[in-house]
Amino acid sequence: MQIFGVDIGGSGIKGAPVDLDKGDLAQERHKVLTPHPATPEGVADGVKEVVDHFGWTGPVGLTFPGVVTGGSTVRTAANVDKSWIDTDAWALFSERLGGLPVTVVNDADAAGVAEMHFGAGKDRRGTVVLLTFGTGIGSAVFIDGHLVPNTELGHLELKGHDAEKRASSKAKEDEDLSWEHWARRVRKYLAHVEMLFSPELFIIGGGVSRKAEKFLPHIKDIRAEIVPAQLQNNAGIVGAAMHAAEVEAEA
Repeated sequence: MQIFGVDIGGSGIKGAPVDLDKGDLAQERHKVLTPHPATPEGVADGVKEVVDHFGWTGPVGLTFPGVVTGGSTVRTAANVDKSWIDTDAWALFSERLGGLPVTVVNDADAAGVAEMHFGAGKDRRGTVVLLTFGTGIGSAVFIDGHLVPNTELGHLELKGHDAEKRASSKAKEDEDLSWEHWARRVRKYLAHVEMLFSPELFIIGGGVSRKAEKFLPHIKDIRAEIVPAQLQNNAGIVGAAMHAAEVEAEA
């Protein structure tokens, strides 16, 4: 079974058909740059471009980099234009994609669901925290495999700032930090999250998961196990498609 997944990020919009039996992309993903400013209309145009690239005519699952309530209403917009707040994302994308069945879910929640089902969190019990390091820091928290949605742990305070302003991969790039220097910031952030949630497992996702060997060895004195996401930066696409398939099955 294939469903289309689209992962909307602060820097790129990427998507592909997903093989839901394998939990992997059925075709090579297509990516366009996120427009700046990342307004609802501009992002919707980017999503349409990605979907049209494949000539897709079935259900489409989308992630969004912020809190999404009721499967439609955007509540936060830390790394996209503030005009997203209170936007009915479901209605916007449905109209722009010509009435295709669409679903919308928080991006890190989607990535977490994919990793728990097909990746590093499979069959893991207890408290598992997935953190995606990219333009910001997304989070997904699971208790015995059950998602606690819209946690937004990237906005915990670290050194008087949102943690993502200090420890995201964008912060690494903007400040030209070495992997070791950046890893020290990530360690402080993980220690704070660990103090609050005492997880058994941290899964590190986002684009940096492809380069885990460059920074994970520098992260010391965290009691929880720390592993890179197995689906790496495709986890959001897979999770978006999984969510769409679940909604279709319930309809």
